[in-house]
Amino acid sequence: MKKLLLIRHAKATHESGYADFDRPLKQSGMKDALFMADIIKDRSIIPEYFVTSPALRTLTTAQIFVEHLHLPPSATEPKIYEASQLTLVNVINNLPNEYDYIALVGHNPGISELLYYLTGQLREVPTCAVALITFDNDDWRTITSEDGHLSFYDSPKG
Repeated sequence: MKKLLLIRHAKATHESGYADFDRPLKQSGMKDALFMADIIKDRSIIPEYFVTSPALRTLTTAQIFVEHLHLPPSATEPKIYEASQLTLVNVINNLPNEYDYIALVGHNPGISELLYYLTGQLREVPTCAVALITFDNDDWRTITSEDGHLSFYDSPKG
């Protein structure tokens, strides 16, 4: 059984002077990421492996999670940045099969669309929201539309 933890990056600055790719997290975003990492830890739903967009805000969000959860550094996947739902499904289908529980840190609207595509659950996905999806599949390559079951969802907004 495979499990996927979707994480939307934490709140980032919208100040001018930054290219979208280089937008840093706000202080409130850093606090939210730590708060959500605590929730994951308290519920004992800690992923084995993190994969993230290379954009600064997703890298920083992933770093906060992996450091707080004492995990190895996250892998970066350039395809996650500005990815459509179809691209994200392709990323999932190519995840390393040796891991049964992987966290994917990305951006909206892709994360929201992916959540709906995999589970049929339409949810608002604010910054730093997490959604745990479980699959009956034993191979990442076989995961497709509505194969998943939303088993946990939370966000800093409650």
